[in-house]
Amino acid sequence: MIPVTLTVDPAFRVGPVRRRTFGSFVEHLGRCVYTGIHDPAHPTADADGFRKDVIELTRELAVSTVRYPGGNFVSGYRWEDGVGPVGQRPSRLDLAWHSTEPNTVGLDEFMRWADLADVEPMMAVNLGTRGVQEAVDLLEYCNVPGGTAFSDLRRANGHADPYKVRMWCLGNEMDGPWQIGSKTAYEYGRLAAETGRAMRMVDKDIELVACGSSGVVMPTFGEWERIVLTEAYEQVDLISAHAYYWEEDGDLGSFLASATDMDHFVEAVTATADSVRAHKKVDKRIHISFDEWNVWYQKRAESRPPSGDDWPVAPVLLEDRYNVADAVVVGNLLISLLRHTDRVHSASLAQLVNVIAPIMTEPGGRIWKQTTFHPFAQASRYASGDVLRVAIDSPTYETKQYGDADLVDAVATWDEETGSLTLFAVNRSTTEPVLLDIDLRSVPGLRLLEASTLSNPDHTWTATADDDTSVAPHANATAQVRDGRLQVEVPPVSWNVVRLGR
Repeated sequence: MIPVTLTVDPAFRVGPVRRRTFGSFVEHLGRCVYTGIHDPAHPTADADGFRKDVIELTRELAVSTVRYPGGNFVSGYRWEDGVGPVGQRPSRLDLAWHSTEPNTVGLDEFMRWADLADVEPMMAVNLGTRGVQEAVDLLEYCNVPGGTAFSDLRRANGHADPYKVRMWCLGNEMDGPWQIGSKTAYEYGRLAAETGRAMRMVDKDIELVACGSSGVVMPTFGEWERIVLTEAYEQVDLISAHAYYWEEDGDLGSFLASATDMDHFVEAVTATADSVRAHKKVDKRIHISFDEWNVWYQKRAESRPPSGDDWPVAPVLLEDRYNVADAVVVGNLLISLLRHTDRVHSASLAQLVNVIAPIMTEPGGRIWKQTTFHPFAQASRYASGDVLRVAIDSPTYETKQYGDADLVDAVATWDEETGSLTLFAVNRSTTEPVLLDIDLRSVPGLRLLEASTLSNPDHTWTATADDDTSVAPHANATAQVRDGRLQVEVPPVSWNVVRLGR
């Protein structure tokens, strides 16, 4: 068994745990909305057609925010299509995913669902085919109490109180050549600045997210962020980061070290934002909204949209089935997000239901949890107080993609008010168990509350509607606290949570 030493100390504080780190994403894509959150024929459906079993699992997942309605979809979306009497709403071609959008679910329905699921809505505006005026109109509909055309339209549609949406994304992935209305950095930066300025004239308290580059592998990465922030720095609060390119392609060791790549991504965007800050000579800092992230197997058949004359409603798209190794990587990516809580102020796991999602449904039928459900639910439920950087003394191993990586990665949270400490750790070894020896002497008097491990001798095990429980976090009986040290044995390819308190 490989020994690894970790040191936990409240002096290693990074910043507060941010509830918005545990956000998710609902896009009009595939079966995320239709037969996902909305399925009127389902036995659990409420009067609005929302599946209560999905709402229950969303609550169990402890999702904080949900980004809506896209994603690529938003760059061609006319929000007015999704309000008013459902029978009078138009069907439209969705160019982003080569589908038909019936607009059965729109803004008001989503807001009702968000209230039922106890999540904060994070709205995106269309800056692909639309611009300043349409964004201001949407904000007026959502946030103005009444007395104007769009606020009174909301009231006429049965919603007297404003929605008071705080977080707004200024478009989506506008540097991507796949994006409807994609733009150069200068074009987008000016449009984001103008849109943000006008939106703040309506509601000064909103928080605005500018589009960062669509990914670190994009040729625009870095320079895009610099130009966009040079143009829009004064009007925005955060810049987005998106990453999906982590997948297991026969190189399990590199895949398990994917979080090192997220670390580099965050640090690069932070450095760029701070360089613009220095150039502008201002005190304000721009933080990161990592509002699309996940493991995604993009080369699989289910990731290819329909084509030709086929424009179906809610086709099967991006329905990846996740295994144990995928769950360990998702847990490690959460560790990375927490470790950067000083600069990552919001994040969204993409997506919530059916589309590269932790929750899967059958139309009119069963629901189940993917393996990736568990690390997200545990991190969201148990991370509280302050994030602590963990000093790790671990052997390294060589990866083809990321160079040398620690065999173990970990982060901790410390809630001084409740006296609770939680350690989140992954073992990236593909073959060897590890003995974690954690020095807790700087936080005396802690006792073990719970230790759990998610692993399986077969790291390719995948949950199904027939079995989503035989491989799940289970009690780790090896954990013990003695003389200010915690020891616990963790198997290879594993996600581990240890909770302590006074």
